[in-house]
Amino acid sequence: MAITDDVRKTLTDPTPLYFVAGTADLAAQKLKEVPSLVEKIVAEAPERFAAVRNTDPKAVQDRVSQQAKDAQEKLTELLGTLDTDLKKLRDTAQDLALQGVGRAAELAVKARERYDEVAEHGQEVVKTWRGEAAEEMNEAADAIAPKERPVTVAAEPAKDATAKTAVKPAPAAKKAPVRKPAPAPAPTAKKTPPKPQG
Repeated sequence: MAITDDVRKTLTDPTPLYFVAGTADLAAQKLKEVPSLVEKIVAEAPERFAAVRNTDPKAVQDRVSQQAKDAQEKLTELLGTLDTDLKKLRDTAQDLALQGVGRAAELAVKARERYDEVAEHGQEVVKTWRGEAAEEMNEAADAIAPKERPVTVAAEPAKDATAKTAVKPAPAAKKAPVRKPAPAPAPTAKKTPPKPQG
């Protein structure tokens, strides 16, 4: 029964749909910023190209080789000072693992908070969309609806000699007494007979 309730709750929860709507709206907002970023990149591009062209390849090579030497020296120093005590390494590994679990839990909480924020934003967006859609529907209905015409009372119709029957109004229907439905019987548990051992 709990699985059915979980499935029903999952299928009727609108939060994922609100999250999608919120994400779409945030993406649309970010896309509005793209033209200004493109203009900025186009304006800065000639300066960057000129800086790359004016860079001396020999200076770049010297800088890279110096950084490689520094990295090698630091690695050698690190290996020399590395403590070979296995107990310390095990304790350090456990501490790092616990820190990782704590960090993962923290990130999960932050992700859930962000998910809820985007879902709330999406709910507001959907309300806005519904409001705009309702306004558009009202405007369309007003445009389609026929204009009201004034009702004029016609003169008394002439009597037709050929009409032999008069239209009689239908008699009012009698209301049937309202009956309350019988209460549903309480469910009983079915007992299944034990299977014979063969």
